[in-house]
Amino acid sequence: MMEKALKLMFFGAPGAGKGTQAEIAAKKYAIPTISTGAILREAVAAKTELGKLAAGYMESGALVPDDVIVGIVRDRLAEDDCKGGFILDGFPRTLAQAEAFDETGIGLSMVIDIEVEDERIITRMSGRRVCPKCGETYHTVYNPSADNVHCTKCGAELTIRKDDDPEVVKRRLTTYHNDTEPLREYYEKKGILRVVHGQEKLEDTTALTTAVIEEYLHGNQ
Repeated sequence: MMEKALKLMFFGAPGAGKGTQAEIAAKKYAIPTISTGAILREAVAAKTELGKLAAGYMESGALVPDDVIVGIVRDRLAEDDCKGGFILDGFPRTLAQAEAFDETGIGLSMVIDIEVEDERIITRMSGRRVCPKCGETYHTVYNPSADNVHCTKCGAELTIRKDDDPEVVKRRLTTYHNDTEPLREYYEKKGILRVVHGQEKLEDTTALTTAVIEEYLHGNQ
């Protein structure tokens, strides 16, 4: 039994590895990952009051307003499985959402910022290759196939996903820096931001991430 509820948000650029670290932390500490997209779909399917409201916006092609999203997140976090903590995935995305979430009084234990330089992210993502036949994944630098052209398992020619095209990755990073990164300063001012520098090896990043969580759980904070 943990002494403190572990209410986390993982933060970082596309390709920084925040999703992987969130998944590892969720398993290690037995707390649910709350995906905004998933709970929005669940609320719509269950036809809750907020779900019906969200459905109206979605059906018309409009963005679901922040107050509706915050309300759906608030209701989900009130469920029993979140009593010991949770990990937010994909929320908040903007300063307005962060401020509205703070007004619910739920609060966050810490925001973990997985930092990786843009050039490393471009190398990571643009080097990914996928086999269109069997689905096996490779990386030209970190996990190449036998000849870096064909799938080692079935021999099909490897492809690159559109999202992994270097120019697409650069545009996604620009959007992140412009729109989402201001949240970093917001949480830094609140004193709950913890920076983890992403390492080449997954297990090394995991060790650093676990260390900041353990410091919160067992330290004098």
